[in-house]
Amino acid sequence: MSKTFKNLGAALALAWAVTMIYSTTAIGQSGITEAPAAFDNLTNGFVDQAEFDDARAEFEEIEAAATGLGPVFNADSCVACHTNPVVGAISQITELRAGHFTGSIFVDQVGGSLINDRAIDASIQERVLGGSEVRTFRTSLNVLGDGFVEAIDSNTLVAIANGQPAGLRGTFIQVPVNEANGAVRGGRFGWKNQHASLESFSADAYLNEMGITSPLFPDENTSAGRNVGFGTGFDPVPEPEDEGEDVEAFANFMRSTKAPSRGRITRAVQEGETLFNQVGCNGCHVSTLRTARAGTLINGGAMRVPFALGNKIFHPYSDFLSHDIGTGDGIPVLPGPEYANTRNLMRTAPLWALRTRNRLMHDGLSFTKQEAIQRHANQGAGARDRYNALTDQQKSLVLTFLDSL
Repeated sequence: MSKTFKNLGAALALAWAVTMIYSTTAIGQSGITEAPAAFDNLTNGFVDQAEFDDARAEFEEIEAAATGLGPVFNADSCVACHTNPVVGAISQITELRAGHFTGSIFVDQVGGSLINDRAIDASIQERVLGGSEVRTFRTSLNVLGDGFVEAIDSNTLVAIANGQPAGLRGTFIQVPVNEANGAVRGGRFGWKNQHASLESFSADAYLNEMGITSPLFPDENTSAGRNVGFGTGFDPVPEPEDEGEDVEAFANFMRSTKAPSRGRITRAVQEGETLFNQVGCNGCHVSTLRTARAGTLINGGAMRVPFALGNKIFHPYSDFLSHDIGTGDGIPVLPGPEYANTRNLMRTAPLWALRTRNRLMHDGLSFTKQEAIQRHANQGAGARDRYNALTDQQKSLVLTFLDSL
């Protein structure tokens, strides 16, 4: 092994040791079990199968203007963006965001950075306005197994960051939990880590992707700043359009899903993972995490970790921290001065279910894994360069490993 790899290994050994203390444990220790993993549309035990099927039906329901859809929106159901290969998985659908960078701060386009693709009336169609030179796509995310992600203790994420070498250290970002009156918690959902709970995440998506208001997000979106809500002639349903039942069903569906399963694990896959770790990809793409103990209060006290999600080992290949790898979309995690320096940070993409995607990175503009690797710069440059130094045969093994995820 080269001196570079030895030095890297020593640095990552410390990170891995801290991660092991806080995030992983040997299966067989009292109360610790492997999280169920499969693409099978069956419950993980958070709710029974009948309740899971009911929640999934809500996730699949197609909305219309009469039930609150729009007036501006991106899709008419949750499943429209989360369906490959089963309900709750990813798709290649993207959303569009835009705004202006003054040289010191990012300013949302009028009406917000999200530019909805669809409208219930042609006269209110949104589009990118002049002066909004910051533009980006964000692809839909896999939500399978997100109940386990929600159940990670925030201290686990802090410990991972503290154990990472200084040049690789991820940023732990705390964001408000809407259902806990804005109490903050470590973000872990969305490309920017903008949400810490699945209920907040669901309510946000219901409003911003479908235009349906709820008690957590009661104000209708505008069309490029123009009021198109109830009473304007565009929106026939008073706010909130959902009393909260749908948002709860979406959250409970995600909490009940199994983790994405692995493909066939061969000797070549194992050798590829060893190389993946040696070049330092596992510094951010952490393979194994553990959820908090059953009974632990999370989400600002709004939720208690149930037995189905507590003390579970799972394998997301992410540290769920924010990093600058040179692909930042230029938009802060959330509005406000406390988030201004997050504009070039992105959440470490979980690599589980990678084999179900053919458009990669946050914007979907990388079409091969080789292209995605080459886009890694800044905090990702070291791992990229060490990968590039591998032989063609070794690179092929790494790609074989990635194809198994």
